[in-house]
Amino acid sequence: MHMSNRISSFQCSPIRRLSPYAREAAKRGIKVYQLNIGQPDIKTPSQVIDAVHSYGETIIAYGNSEGRQELREALPAYYKKFRLDVSPDEILITTGGSEALQFAFMTLCDPYDEVIIPEPYYTNVSSFANIAMVNLVPVTSKFEDGFVLPDIAEFEKKITRKTGAILLCSPNNPTGHIYTAEELLQLLELVKRYDIFLIVDEVYREFCYDGKSFSSVLAFPEYADRVICVDSFSKRYSMCGSRIGALICKNQDVLASALKLAQARLCPPDIEQVAALAALDTDDSYLVEVQAEYEKRRNFIVEGLQKIDGVKCSCPKGAFYLVAELPVDDAERFAVFMLKDFNLDGETVMVAPCEDFYVTKGIGRKQIRLAYVLNTHDLDHAVKCLDAGLKAYRRDVLKETI
Repeated sequence: MHMSNRISSFQCSPIRRLSPYAREAAKRGIKVYQLNIGQPDIKTPSQVIDAVHSYGETIIAYGNSEGRQELREALPAYYKKFRLDVSPDEILITTGGSEALQFAFMTLCDPYDEVIIPEPYYTNVSSFANIAMVNLVPVTSKFEDGFVLPDIAEFEKKITRKTGAILLCSPNNPTGHIYTAEELLQLLELVKRYDIFLIVDEVYREFCYDGKSFSSVLAFPEYADRVICVDSFSKRYSMCGSRIGALICKNQDVLASALKLAQARLCPPDIEQVAALAALDTDDSYLVEVQAEYEKRRNFIVEGLQKIDGVKCSCPKGAFYLVAELPVDDAERFAVFMLKDFNLDGETVMVAPCEDFYVTKGIGRKQIRLAYVLNTHDLDHAVKCLDAGLKAYRRDVLKETI
């Protein structure tokens, strides 16, 4: 049976495609520490769960395509905490940040247009681009440089008549890098000069470490007509399954165009919007404590990885991911080995191979992304599994003398 050429060009997510191996390991009684996916073990704020339990409607009806008015009216107060001036009519509620990215691609680009993106990047963006028939054009940030933003001249070289936008994620998934106000300004000058857009995924904005401050693309009003900000409740309030995000833009033509897509999918999920509204009432201390917890976990896992022979790792400045380079031939082959053929006292670890976090083929083959979303006790066990697993893989698969 023939499948579409479109779907044949899609890749299975490296974040999830090893899940069958993890399920089989669990069936064998193996405990799997899942560092492959950004699913925090931190509790969702209690009032969010309470809001779901107390949902009072007798019919779960269609809502507004642009999202619940109460939620859109409540969000500006959240942004004001970051000294950002956002009004309700500049917010489109989406089904997660993923849908906001999808809307941005389809609003700004025609089929076979291009979006420039620093690599490595959040791998699922490639699927969003394929759906929109948009080509991703990479500018490579380097492991050895700590994944800092490449020189602006490298971005300019990639701009063609087909370029619709530049896409960033800050704090970055998967590298944890945070782009500075100066870097954003350089990119904003560039997109203005070439009459294109800058899209910035800011879903991890609370999670900045080492005293580093966060700079939002929304803090530059003079460039507001060519900026799209993507946001989400998923990571901030540990409510990943709620799938509520937002597309924020001061360009009303962009919003009106994106609304056509929103109308086609009718409305965002209603009960989850009620939960998101309740999340906005979370005391600020919650996010302060969560940020401190992630910084502690970051320090713990980086220190542990640095003690493993042959492992190199970046020290992320934000989000809750890092990229590590392993002394292996192929990180995906190693990841399968860890789930299929290895355990340490009945435990193993699941990682996300990084090769598909790059557009450029051949880069990242020995790299993995780790999400330090588990408590330090579990991270300790995961690091020990990784250490022992690397020794076993190199001895039994690569036949190296350890």
